[in-house]
Amino acid sequence: MASNMDREMILADFQACTGIENIDEAITLLEQNNWDLVAAINGVIPQENGILQSEYSGETSQGPAYGPASHPSSSSSTPSSSSAFRHVVPSRQIVERQPRMLDFRVEYRDRNVDVVLEDSSTVGEIKHILENELQIPSSKMLLKGWKTGDVDDSTVLKTLHLPKNNSLYVLTPDLPPPSSSSMPGALQESLNQNFMLIVTHREVQREYNLNFSGSSTIQEVTLAASGVSYPCHRLTVGRRSSPAQTREQSEEQCTDVHMVSDSDGDDFEDATEFGVDDGEMFGMASSALRKSPMMPENAENEGDALLQFTAEFSSRYGDCHPVFFIGSLEAAFQEAFYGKARDRKLLAVYLHHDESVLTNVFCSQMLCAESIVSYLSQNFITWAWDMTKEANRARFLTMCTRHFGSVVAQTIRTQKTDQFPLFLIIMGKRSSNEVLNVIQGNTTVDELMMRLMAAMEIFGAQQQEDIKDEDEREARENVKREQDEAYRISLEADRAKREAQEREIAEQFRLEQIKKEQEEEREAIRLSLEQALPPEPKDESPESVSKLRIRTPSGEFFERRFLANSKLQVVFDFVASKGYPWEEFKLLGTFPRRDVTQLDPNKSLLELKLYPQETLFLEAKE
Repeated sequence: MASNMDREMILADFQACTGIENIDEAITLLEQNNWDLVAAINGVIPQENGILQSEYSGETSQGPAYGPASHPSSSSSTPSSSSAFRHVVPSRQIVERQPRMLDFRVEYRDRNVDVVLEDSSTVGEIKHILENELQIPSSKMLLKGWKTGDVDDSTVLKTLHLPKNNSLYVLTPDLPPPSSSSMPGALQESLNQNFMLIVTHREVQREYNLNFSGSSTIQEVTLAASGVSYPCHRLTVGRRSSPAQTREQSEEQCTDVHMVSDSDGDDFEDATEFGVDDGEMFGMASSALRKSPMMPENAENEGDALLQFTAEFSSRYGDCHPVFFIGSLEAAFQEAFYGKARDRKLLAVYLHHDESVLTNVFCSQMLCAESIVSYLSQNFITWAWDMTKEANRARFLTMCTRHFGSVVAQTIRTQKTDQFPLFLIIMGKRSSNEVLNVIQGNTTVDELMMRLMAAMEIFGAQQQEDIKDEDEREARENVKREQDEAYRISLEADRAKREAQEREIAEQFRLEQIKKEQEEEREAIRLSLEQALPPEPKDESPESVSKLRIRTPSGEFFERRFLANSKLQVVFDFVASKGYPWEEFKLLGTFPRRDVTQLDPNKSLLELKLYPQETLFLEAKE
């Protein structure tokens, strides 16, 4: 495992070889290869002539390693800037670590200051140098552009894990902007006029007509004040080597845009007095109308970032543009790929770059063409991202690796700035998402439409297969659903029948229990009445005795003797003791026919003329 000092050197060499400036991205790639420098480099930039080896990978090196553009005979010389690799010095050969030098280009308004410091220096030392150069108190400076988190004046540069070349900018919110002199009347009038810039791109032999108002700016200089010809001005754009960037990045090949003006006057040639270098002129094509960045840097919420992107896009290029999906890339996938097969669409990912010479033309003349806008709206979900800022670029590459794989991410990573904007056409599949096409910005409306239609043909064929599979699956599911429903109804019927039987049995048992309890209660009452009856008098009793003969509803008879002075209630108790309570049965006399149960139970048998004998009938009450 490499030590901390070795890791810093590995990280620096890895960034120098691959050109990856984002620290987090570089560390992630190294960690994936267990900090094996050669393996990580080969993973990013595969070699044609085998794999380089060094002691970083734990193997014995037989000699110095060279990139594809180097030769053993020139091993002692500095590698060419066009080489993909530089000479890798094994860490074990270093006895004492030399100080690592960091280059900073600091931008403030119309000035650029180059600062070179050891990585053991602090942020405060940079501000001290800038204070002397810019004549601004360091306490009034806000030094921005760091790729890491919180940075203060005491922060040591080494702890930030910075690449060799860095770009920063200074903000001075507490200082007033430089005062501007009053405008002459002619200049004020020119600000309200429209200028046409006819730009010829030498490499591709194409011509672009760009319309801007006089108030549009080349950096901080308006067109009206720049000396361009009115109403038309012709420009030519080509490539040239950038000495400043070549000095800063001696191990890489760098180019910038060189533009030649056909102005007859000297005003335009003196545009550098306003801080405008001719290598920056063509930036006007993409940034002339720019009031704010397309997307905030390090935005936490992708939806908020895309809201700003849409608003800024409308302000630059008008309201006739594709409807950009507001939300995360994952949400765009859900919207495009995971609905019903008939509702699915292709996903178009538009990658914007403000520094590309093609951006303004692509957006205004192709992406905002009514035919393209209409076709995209009908057949695509369009999602956008701004690749101008390094943090946003790294974030998209991370998303791209996660969703499309490292091959697509590497393809986008290797695209040069002037190859942007990019238009990715993506089709969702069952197991993965497939990138059908990567359209670069150097295209025409007809070519763009043809490539969109070609992608739609591929998608249409796949969609028909998906619709067929989905219909068959839904048919199977419907049959299964109907079978399940029939089975459920059958189970419900069986359960209802079983529950009805159980309720019937339970009701029958309840009634039997009630009947049993009633019978037990009646039997208890009967026994108590029977025990409470006075003893039956004998025939030879000296007292008057009444003999009653009682016929039951079933035709049976039972007889008993009662004292003549006994109350009628005693007769009722006797009949109840035989199982015929007077609440349910009535006792009828014969001659005369009368309902004895209606008589006063407290009167004696003698008073009721039930003496000396009487025959009575029991009859159930209605």
